[in-house]
Amino acid sequence: MDEKELQNNGMSQQETQPDNPPLPSEEAQQAALNIDENVGGTTHLSDEIEEPSVVEKLENELAEYKDKYLRLVAEFDNYKKRTARERIELIQTAGKEIIVSLLDVLDDFDRAIQQLDTAKDVAALKEGILLIYQKFKSILQSKGLKEMETLHAHFDPELHEAISEVPAPDEQLKGKVLDNVQKGYLLHDKIIRHAKVVVGK
Repeated sequence: MDEKELQNNGMSQQETQPDNPPLPSEEAQQAALNIDENVGGTTHLSDEIEEPSVVEKLENELAEYKDKYLRLVAEFDNYKKRTARERIELIQTAGKEIIVSLLDVLDDFDRAIQQLDTAKDVAALKEGILLIYQKFKSILQSKGLKEMETLHAHFDPELHEAISEVPAPDEQLKGKVLDNVQKGYLLHDKIIRHAKVVVGK
């Protein structure tokens, strides 16, 4: 073979042999590793910030409503205890004002009793007792007490309690109150005691 054929032969062999790719440098390999690490980190971060599931949301809402319910029950229980205590206090002190106003009457009765043994003027003693009675009655009226007017009024079972029936002396008195055995009273226009009466028939 001459020199030209050898040269041509060598060129043809280089063309037919596959090119071996060059190995990546160390910098390129490190960069590839960094990319992989970043990708892995990104995937892990997305897992951490993942939104809660529907079940978790419902559980949170249930816990919130349960807390509100327990607070409401506790507040209502405290309200009931407070109102019950206030009611007891009101009942215990409701008559305080009336009792205080009647203490003067009690003092008058004490003085009248002391005079019973030494009093010689019966008329003066009687007048003193009547004054005490009027004072007592006036105080009760100022507190809303009112006496029923029953004599010769038509019998009303809402107001009167018939304890007896007697023949009416007059035709016009039939079905009416002939006698008042026990007075009836109203407190602020509400019946607190029915009148016990005798009715004509």
